[in-house]
Amino acid sequence: MSKAKSVDVQIMGREFTVSCTDEERQALMDAVDYLEKKMRDIRDSGKVVGVERIAMMAALNLSHEVLNTKSGGVDIGDYKRRIAVMQNQIDEAIAEQNKLL
Repeated sequence: MSKAKSVDVQIMGREFTVSCTDEERQALMDAVDYLEKKMRDIRDSGKVVGVERIAMMAALNLSHEVLNTKSGGVDIGDYKRRIAVMQNQIDEAIAEQNKLL
């Protein structure tokens, strides 16, 4: 793993310096983009004013998402079931193809 380097990012027009490795850089940029979108959505709703308040609401929303994902609020099981069904369909199609060959 490479050494951490300083990376400048912008969120809601403000610049921040964050340390990360080269391997983590893309994930950091994805996180910045995601946070920027969440904060802009909150700002554009017109219900929250001020960058600090918007940041706090975004942090609360993101925390809620993470906790729901951990507790099953986001039905990961449904996605797994759907993937399993698709995988079974693919396996069956391949088996049928193999019979024809």
